[in-house]
Amino acid sequence: MTVTLITGANKGIGFETAKRLLEVGHVVYVGARDVERGEKAAADLGARFVRLDVTDDESVSSALAAIEADEGLLDVLVHNAGVLGDGPVGGPEALRVFDTNAVGIVRVTEAALPLLRRSANPTVVTVSSSAGSFWAVTNPERPEFGLPLALYSASKAAATMLTVQYAKSQPGIKFNALEPGTTATDMTAAFGVGRSPAESAEAVVRLATLGVDGPTGTFQDENGELPW
Repeated sequence: MTVTLITGANKGIGFETAKRLLEVGHVVYVGARDVERGEKAAADLGARFVRLDVTDDESVSSALAAIEADEGLLDVLVHNAGVLGDGPVGGPEALRVFDTNAVGIVRVTEAALPLLRRSANPTVVTVSSSAGSFWAVTNPERPEFGLPLALYSASKAAATMLTVQYAKSQPGIKFNALEPGTTATDMTAAFGVGRSPAESAEAVVRLATLGVDGPTGTFQDENGELPW
């Protein structure tokens, strides 16, 4: 059995990723901060629920302790929880966005490392964004060029850099970041664009099911590695 934890998995790309990984035989833990929504999503999927708020150290520690008690290890970790931060820019909002999109990755990764090291094929996938790519946001031919999301973009740049640095410091574990493609989710509803979360989840699933010799330290989309 392959044991997988997905943060922010009660809806959107996280939910669809959980669905697909269950189909290929993973034991999937749906991580969500809202108990009612998380339990419902897990029940709908046939997955397992664990309360996990990536902005709360105690919540993260408790979630990983619960998985350890039940499974003894963790094979795959998908960092999917995130916020858009498209309101007025200020210190409190910047702290909120970075706490979720970047610091949350540190909290969950550090808590998960002991369990990942017990896996024969440990894999971490960060759902990042090319909105955090200098190459993309300075390229007039890319949609990110005109995207007015300073906090989101900066926090996703941090998320990708954290992924690369973890890949360097943890050579026994694969760490890869992903641009999932423009997706129509609750978070992007105001833009009125994007494909279905199920389509974008396929790219997450590909990185979550890499073999032992798969790449690490990369930033990819569905077509392969991206400039960053």
